[in-house]
Amino acid sequence: MRAFLTRDADFFVPLGTRVEKARRVQADLFVSIHADAFTTPAAKGASVFALSERGASSSAARWLANKENESDLIGGMNVTSQDQHVQKALLDMSTTAQINDSLKLGSVLLGEIGGFAKLHKPRVEQAGFAVLKAPDIPSVLVETAFISNPDEEAKLRSSAYQNQLAEALMRGITRYFAKNPPLARSRSV
Repeated sequence: MRAFLTRDADFFVPLGTRVEKARRVQADLFVSIHADAFTTPAAKGASVFALSERGASSSAARWLANKENESDLIGGMNVTSQDQHVQKALLDMSTTAQINDSLKLGSVLLGEIGGFAKLHKPRVEQAGFAVLKAPDIPSVLVETAFISNPDEEAKLRSSAYQNQLAEALMRGITRYFAKNPPLARSRSV
């Protein structure tokens, strides 16, 4: 496996550009990694989110998705069919499959992270995050901890904790691919 990063320093990358970069390298997965924040320092725990087309799975998920989506506009998918009904049907089928795969990936990642860290929610949450809207790439957003919580912020600054998170994500991705192998593609990367 090879990982491709959307950036190599601390600067903003538009949400649509993040997805375009994943498509450019023909990514088999898209994992967006964040540190969560809330209005009170008591909030704690890691979370994993997948896309929802029917609304957020909780008010907190809706709030977080709205906050993240405010940073950019959503990019679209290029479907070449001339018939709008065919385009919509293809997009709906692709998005449904992407969400199902994303939920599987998210569950495996939550299991790995929950092995050493507190979870904010015990299951994968769903919300309309713009960065998860690639209809052809299983995509999850991982909130590693709450940076607004002083104890969790200290953990996030720790190299040992960062390594634990990275190893948990890698184990989860490996387990996901063992049961859900990616489609064979000819790659030019």
